[in-house]
Amino acid sequence: MSYIPTLKKQYTEEVVPALMKEFNYKTVMQAPKLTKIVINQGVGQAIADKKISEFSVNELTAITGQKAIQTLSTKDVSNFKLRKGMAIGTTVTLRRERMYEFLEKLVRVALPRIRDFKGISSKLDGRGNYTLGIEEQIIFPEIVLDEINKIMGMNITFVTTANTDEEAYALLKQFGLPFKNLKK
Repeated sequence: MSYIPTLKKQYTEEVVPALMKEFNYKTVMQAPKLTKIVINQGVGQAIADKKISEFSVNELTAITGQKAIQTLSTKDVSNFKLRKGMAIGTTVTLRRERMYEFLEKLVRVALPRIRDFKGISSKLDGRGNYTLGIEEQIIFPEIVLDEINKIMGMNITFVTTANTDEEAYALLKQFGLPFKNLKK
């Protein structure tokens, strides 16, 4: 018997039937699903200090449980003292079990730790994907406050197979993302 994440089990047992009922799908395969979660951290300050990029890689690796990679600049920009090939960001793409584990940690542990938290914006991109901006990495339990070099934010993108924002919103709401109340 292999390990199945709680949210994956919840998806097959509760989320799919709820979505099928709400959107009148004829088959289970029509129900949208989460394909991947991409976490990006822009590290523009790494141009001046190379260590910041290393800290960013180590922090994202600790948060996600998967090795983060550095993203490199593709061209020279003289105004920013940027050369082609310099590290300017960090990224991780999570799929399958790690994706569900990260989503559960984000919803149940990290987001409630944000000060004065009233919910997240419900603006999707028009194609059924959602990007959430987080201002401080210290909301994750893996980050030790004493070892932080610099407070940095990150973007978390949820990529779904939904055709419309409506379907994606319903899917993410079923997963427990705390959206701000919409007035319809």
